[in-house]
Amino acid sequence: MQSAETKFNKNSLLLALRRYSSTVSDMEQTILLPSLLRDVPSDEVWDCDTAEESCRDLYDKYLMLKAIRNTAESGLIPLDDHNAKNNMALNQTLEPLLDTDPEALFRFHLRGLFSVMSVLTKKTRDLTEKYMDIIGVAN
Repeated sequence: MQSAETKFNKNSLLLALRRYSSTVSDMEQTILLPSLLRDVPSDEVWDCDTAEESCRDLYDKYLMLKAIRNTAESGLIPLDDHNAKNNMALNQTLEPLLDTDPEALFRFHLRGLFSVMSVLTKKTRDLTEKYMDIIGVAN
């Protein structure tokens, strides 16, 4: 009998989403006291430069990674004021692309989604490892 991952091609979007969801679940099971992540600054630049207020510390990053997983699984996209402004700016930037070939546009977005899912999965693993360092557990 095949495992769930071998049913999908290694480049399958469903597999990438499943990997990310599984990694977030592992993070949740490992990080039993998320409050220990409060006021622990992240070593990574991507957190606060682009998201400004949304990732001030590792706790905020933890919440963000969980929220992304929940959004990906539910398909419901919550839009608060901060995200709505960012989405409007992004939509205006991408408007010229809407007149291109639909297949090319699909491939462009698919490549981007694969890239984002890969980065998010890595960031989730890194956060879990950082938590284990904080509590003094060797990886």
